[in-house]
Amino acid sequence: MSVPGGSYVQVSPIELEAMLNNKDFPLVNTHIPFEGDIPGTDLSIPYNEIDQNLGLLPTDKDARIVLYCRTGRMSTEAAGTLVRLGYTNVWELGGGMIAWEDSGLPLEGV
Repeated sequence: MSVPGGSYVQVSPIELEAMLNNKDFPLVNTHIPFEGDIPGTDLSIPYNEIDQNLGLLPTDKDARIVLYCRTGRMSTEAAGTLVRLGYTNVWELGGGMIAWEDSGLPLEGV
């Protein structure tokens, strides 16, 4: 997905499920308020505070980071922010937790 400053990759729930089997990235829930997590979530950072929490993310701006929220709107905004800040390997779950659940996959903490 092209955004000012570069692009990010949109991933489907099934693709993310496969990626989680060999996880080598932080999985970040950007949704506010909290409405549950995808299993394997490492961090919860509000989408509108992602730029204020860069210290929680990999220092290597080429490291993969995967973002999600409830519907995809908040994580899309967070992905755009990271790309504008120079991150080059940003991934975002298309359709968010709703698409994840619609694919028959579980959430935690709900």
